Amino acid sequence: MQRSLDRLPPYLRAYCTEHDTSKYTARDHAAWRYIMRRAMDFFPEHAVSTYTSGFKKTGLQVDRIPHVDEIDRALQEFGWGAVPVVGFIAPWAFIEFQARKILPIATDMRSVDHIAYTPAPDIVHEAAGHAPIIPDKEYSDYLAYYASLGSKAIYSKQDLMLYEAVRYLSDIKEKPESTQAVISGAEQRLQQALKSFTYTSEQALVARMSWWTAEYGLVGSLDQPKIYGAGLLSSVGESKHAMTSKVKKIRLSLDCIKYSYNITEPQPQLFVAESMHHLNDVLHELDAMLAYRIGGVEALKRGQEGGAVCTVDLNTHIGITGRLTAYEQTGDRVDFVKFSGPVQISWQGREIEGQGTTRHAHGFSSPVGRLAGYTDRSLSNMNESECRELGLTVNQTTTLRFASGFEVNGRVLRLHREQSQLVLVTFTDCSVRKNGQLYFDPAWGEFDMVVGDTVPSVYGGPADREKYGEQEITPAETTPARDTPYSAEELDGIACYQKLRTLRDRLNQRGVDKTSQLQELEALAVAVQRDHPKEWLLQLEVYELAREHLGSQGLSTSWARDLSQQLDPDNQPSDDLHELVAEGLKLLH
Repeated sequence: MQRSLDRLPPYLRAYCTEHDTSKYTARDHAAWRYIMRRAMDFFPEHAVSTYTSGFKKTGLQVDRIPHVDEIDRALQEFGWGAVPVVGFIAPWAFIEFQARKILPIATDMRSVDHIAYTPAPDIVHEAAGHAPIIPDKEYSDYLAYYASLGSKAIYSKQDLMLYEAVRYLSDIKEKPESTQAVISGAEQRLQQALKSFTYTSEQALVARMSWWTAEYGLVGSLDQPKIYGAGLLSSVGESKHAMTSKVKKIRLSLDCIKYSYNITEPQPQLFVAESMHHLNDVLHELDAMLAYRIGGVEALKRGQEGGAVCTVDLNTHIGITGRLTAYEQTGDRVDFVKFSGPVQISWQGREIEGQGTTRHAHGFSSPVGRLAGYTDRSLSNMNESECRELGLTVNQTTTLRFASGFEVNGRVLRLHREQSQLVLVTFTDCSVRKNGQLYFDPAWGEFDMVVGDTVPSVYGGPADREKYGEQEITPAETTPARDTPYSAEELDGIACYQKLRTLRDRLNQRGVDKTSQLQELEALAVAVQRDHPKEWLLQLEVYELAREHLGSQGLSTSWARDLSQQLDPDNQPSDDLHELVAEGLKLLH
């Protein structure tokens, strides 16, 4: 079975990595185990029925962090796959992975300090949140459909600023060395990005749909809904809050896109779908509203407002990619389009040779529409004889007069046809004018004129992304990975986690004399209480083994009583730790 990673085009593989599970410490595996044990205790009752069986079917395990290749092999049984990615990848890349029915799984593991929730993408959220519901075909079809239209939604410069602010905050919060001052600065940057929004782009509306469904979605009755959203499935604490009356439950409809969200705060309301099929019905409504569907002047207006890279498709399947800075119209008829660079000219999603960002580094403009005197016919469909009558012959100088009043005068250098249609004409010594106003000067070099009558579609991003390259998103300023080595105390704590993990495996073996192992457990318990009094998870795991293998008499020893006292939820220094320890003890009982 071929890995999904090996089937990707180069521009998507650039976001992937090999999954090196040796980077995980025993402490990381303990954190995963704690989260999964809580999940297995809570979600069978409160999540959709697919969750429990889907957890097992998609390569997940409770006791250790899975390898992404295991998840990939399991998901391929359902027509999907999984690849390991590096951190907070570009939104367009995440969406394109999903459109290809591939889950991009960030391989970082949240720290014990952020065991309940982290804003950074990690393997808990991506694997244990999304994967278990993929076996539900109506849901997985919804994910793929959402991604396909999401890849077409027009985004804005403000959306890109917000993404970079969220990415920075997520990385900083998970980074062990980050000081409170640095975290506060990142939070302030996010708030500034949110305040900078002057309008809501299509991409923002699509993101809201995803947030209220794939991330925080509920399904079923309003009184007793079930969880399917990955954001909730990766946080039992947040899910418990979501199930209370403190969170308003609203029947899912297209109105959900009117509700913005803040990733740093609990959600005040959640939306409940009637069924998984209902998700697709609502998404169809959103799909019909997008510029890539409606085309025309309204679609151009959205592309220009966004101020980011978009593609204008003509009826001849010619696409112009860049930042749309201006367009001219006569009523509903589009007469002229203008872009700032870099610009790419494509046909049916493939860059035309020689028409990439090198040639159009500084911008592009062209009149579009039908010629004066030929309003019943399209220039693109004229044969070679008809083109000769218009002077469209290589090395011949001609003037093309458009019904809109634009005039293109120059010497023809090249005629580019696709499937017998004329789609692009290149001139030299060319001028473009309308009512005496100069739009293109011969001194500017060769002029490429696209051929097309109408604009049936405008969509976000480039037509041929592999050739266009990344022109908007800057490299990450930091990563969640720690920059400094572990301290001696941390290394000793990690060693204790590993000893405990080894002891558990040995104690669970049948027919083995456990006397020496239990002595090791006692020595380890004493060392943990002495050297790592703040390592609540380590203490909890020691206590779990003691309860399981020592019995009531063993638990009456002084070290066991001391450990039990340290784990008393009321003795914890914060409300968060009180809940974490209390939930952990509940699992033991």
